[in-house]
Amino acid sequence: MKWLVLLALVAFSECIVKIPLRRVKTMSNTASGKNMLNNFLKEHPYRLSQISFRGSNLTTHPLRNIWDLLYLGKITIGTPPQEFQVLFDTGSSDLWVPSLLCNSSTCSKHVMFRHRLSSTYRLTNKTFTIFYGVGIIEGVVVHDTVRIGDLVSTDQTFGLSIAESGFENITFDGILGLSYPKTSCFGAIPIFDKLKNQGAISEPVFAFYLSKDKQEGSVVMFGGVDHRYYKGELNWVPVIQAGAWSVHMNRISMKRYVIACSLGCQAFVDTGTSHIIGPRRLINNIQKLIGAKPRGSQYCVSCSAVNTLPSIIFTINSINYTVPGGAYIIKNPRGRCYTTFKENQWSPSTEIWILGDVFLRLYFSVFDRGHDRIGLARAV
Repeated sequence: MKWLVLLALVAFSECIVKIPLRRVKTMSNTASGKNMLNNFLKEHPYRLSQISFRGSNLTTHPLRNIWDLLYLGKITIGTPPQEFQVLFDTGSSDLWVPSLLCNSSTCSKHVMFRHRLSSTYRLTNKTFTIFYGVGIIEGVVVHDTVRIGDLVSTDQTFGLSIAESGFENITFDGILGLSYPKTSCFGAIPIFDKLKNQGAISEPVFAFYLSKDKQEGSVVMFGGVDHRYYKGELNWVPVIQAGAWSVHMNRISMKRYVIACSLGCQAFVDTGTSHIIGPRRLINNIQKLIGAKPRGSQYCVSCSAVNTLPSIIFTINSINYTVPGGAYIIKNPRGRCYTTFKENQWSPSTEIWILGDVFLRLYFSVFDRGHDRIGLARAV
């Protein structure tokens, strides 16, 4: 989910992954927030079904929208299958879920994989450690059958966490990475590549449609694109380098003035990030320009002023992508309106931005591994 990835993996792996999952944590970092979230999940059980289009290998898999903060989908692991809710993340490459052997209290709050119940489970001698912005995951690398709806990857490499720190308030069980193989912390073939190599999908493409406000309607699709989810034509942007879903951004502007990325910059298109992330100085300037005031770790605006806030334009490959005030402001369960611009927690030598779900709710996104490019079009 989040980012630049420095990795190394032998018998022991240590992987530093840039991941603003911390932003999801703000939803439930108070007792009242946790209670509201738990009540929401109980009152809205996950009953969405997958759709496969006959005559094609396009598979559309439903995602569940949690308060416009994250989008979760079901997968199963093992034989017989055990079900997990995971975050489909273009900012990382690996799949991991908690192990029944996990000794952290965090794991007990999630579904844990019971390896002894699976006849297709296979252990390896590799261990791993992943450092996220929100915490640390430690575990073992294993193999088993993984299913995303009708898509089946046999003997898939994935991680079982045996120790977790910092994930206490995270609502999903694990993460399913959809980035390039070279960013794998396990040194393994990611599930999308495995499905592609096995011929389970006809085209090396996947795409996201993220709904706003509605719990249902969001999807991730594999093997092609369903044109009913966007308007007009897809605008294709080449990735900067095959290995990460990042593109060159020309500038960021407001009211015809350039407010960031003035000399061009790098932007990661990241389904695993809830917000829009950028350098501290530039983010602080944006907060000031829209009149946002600090309140704890967030910046808030008057809810009555949301419709009067200026649009912010992200220019990518000379195409303007407008994000209006109503899109970059979210009302939390307590009725307060806060901005979705967050400062990054690292200090790169170059200007880097992360375009998360705030941006992707407005623009249908296609990730084309065959041509190393990203397609963007106005979502329906």
